[in-house]
Amino acid sequence: MAEPFEADRLLLTQAAMEAGSLALRYFRRNPESWAKPGGSPVTEADLAVDTLLRERLLAERADYGWLSEETADTPARLHKAALFVVDPIDGTRGFMEGDDRWCVSLAVVRAGRPVAGVLYAAARGELFVATAGGGAWLGDRRLAVSRADRLVGARISGPRGWVKRPSLQQTRAEFQDHVPSLAYRFACVASGRFDGAFASPRCNDWDLAACDLLVHEAGGRLTGPDGAAPVYNRELPRHDVLAAANPDLQPALLAAVREAARDVARSR
Repeated sequence: MAEPFEADRLLLTQAAMEAGSLALRYFRRNPESWAKPGGSPVTEADLAVDTLLRERLLAERADYGWLSEETADTPARLHKAALFVVDPIDGTRGFMEGDDRWCVSLAVVRAGRPVAGVLYAAARGELFVATAGGGAWLGDRRLAVSRADRLVGARISGPRGWVKRPSLQQTRAEFQDHVPSLAYRFACVASGRFDGAFASPRCNDWDLAACDLLVHEAGGRLTGPDGAAPVYNRELPRHDVLAAANPDLQPALLAAVREAARDVARSR
């Protein structure tokens, strides 16, 4: 019997691979770039991939809503039973610098939670897929989060600057090199490469929906400060600090990240 969301997963997989192939045509070839309102960068590759995905996905699911980092948002998505949540190139700064840790991030969201998700790290040839209740996979390998049960010595990844905060340094975790793609950072928790990872405030639905499903289907937890899983397709698709790890490690990591957030707020 087919999984309930298998058709959406297959569609996302095909679209992500097409999008990744397109993005590779621009990678390490100095694509045109500029700053968006707010200062974050965008390249001609981001827009080309966004156009491809919008045309490809909505042609197959015309009744689904659409939320993408590179498409102007409208309230229409709030009234849809299903929604595509898309980041054409997650990790644009890394992409521009030639770092291969960027990915195409695609998810289908229903009732506020992702039910199908795909991350394609095209420059690394890594395809992560997940469906609600169907597990998380990297290629033909089923994923599982690590079993680390304490922060001392745990492999943790987070945003630059935050890892130097006292509440995090005193954990004596082994902080990993900065990963420019937030989605890929959390996917590394799902795959067990990292024991945990966290994000600073103001990340968006498109950064998170696919990797959130990967983490949970790999047996982990990804939550906000209140310990609840993120809810997607709200009017403002933005989130507070987040931390991901296995269920034994995640509460301690989340507590340290919450304290770091308070420290950052006090220093402003």
